[in-house]
Amino acid sequence: MFLHIGGDVVLPLKNIIAIMDIETTTISKDSKDFLKIAEEEGFIESISQDLPKSFIITEIDKKSKIYLSPISSVTLQKRSGFINDISNI
Repeated sequence: MFLHIGGDVVLPLKNIIAIMDIETTTISKDSKDFLKIAEEEGFIESISQDLPKSFIITEIDKKSKIYLSPISSVTLQKRSGFINDISNI
């Protein structure tokens, strides 16, 4: 199964580690530091010129990558079926 995260980017669900809301997670100093270091080391890819609403942490071929998406984390989680899977437990 795949997840369209905005722009022309589609990711396999099996590679997604976390879908995070930018606004709420960047309140924490640790989250800000994490994103700053990831950007400095070249792990972040912005997929749109729009302001990012979420970031997606992935691992592909044992390499981490973070995508900045203009789509909200709630919408991405709904698209992934994550919420539906939890409600079926």
